[in-house]
Amino acid sequence: MRVIAGSAGGIRLAVPKRGVRPTMDRVKAAIFSSLGDAVIGARVLDLFAGSGGLGIEALSRGASSAVFVENDRQSAEAIDANLAKTKLNGRVRHQDVFDFLRYACGVDAGRLAQAHPQQQIIEKFTIIFADPPYEKTGAGESFTEKLLTNEALPQLLETDGIFVLEKRPDEVLPEMKLWHMVRRKRYGATEVLLVSAVPRSLPAEAPPLRHGAKAGNPQSSDPFYLQPALADRTLVLSARIFFENDSSRRLPRKIRTTPWDL
Repeated sequence: MRVIAGSAGGIRLAVPKRGVRPTMDRVKAAIFSSLGDAVIGARVLDLFAGSGGLGIEALSRGASSAVFVENDRQSAEAIDANLAKTKLNGRVRHQDVFDFLRYACGVDAGRLAQAHPQQQIIEKFTIIFADPPYEKTGAGESFTEKLLTNEALPQLLETDGIFVLEKRPDEVLPEMKLWHMVRRKRYGATEVLLVSAVPRSLPAEAPPLRHGAKAGNPQSSDPFYLQPALADRTLVLSARIFFENDSSRRLPRKIRTTPWDL
């Protein structure tokens, strides 16, 4: 496996003998062709980083920073060696991916406070890569489903960020409530998904309270309690009709006669 393009183009990367399924050069080239100039200046997060091929490729092509998360110690050491070999800078986290996600966005506040400062990475990323194992987790879950339904993950993406996920082509996708599908392409035994986060909806604003009404006060919806406000609006409407029918009494347009839109 090698770096395809950029400042470290052509340099071969070390790959651990076990526990790693490196992204093939053909697939990697297609991914970065799709991303285009979005890589330049990007902050990158490489989950299930393996030997670091995707994050290192991004750094070689002009990404401003990269964080590599890998639970296997031998693989984490290979990433450090590959960064040194390519003379690129990156941060390597020897940590379970889902523990990292909880720490990184502060979902688990108690554990975040007790974490080592190097593990407290509260930041947004432009591009997130994930090439998880094809087999299921120890609990029998699919890594693909676990990632796409993880609520912490989209919180780590910038507004226009992209999540690049590799999976088995025959693996059925879960219902995606947190993501929009941008692109989906199969390359032999690998399928690549490019998805963006669904914007988090904000709670609707409560209508302004009138005439001293308090939140939760049943009088606020009492028709008799609202009569003064309705009377105000009727008076304003009557005055407007009167002035419109008599040009000599019309007020200049720039003067606002009422704070409400009728």
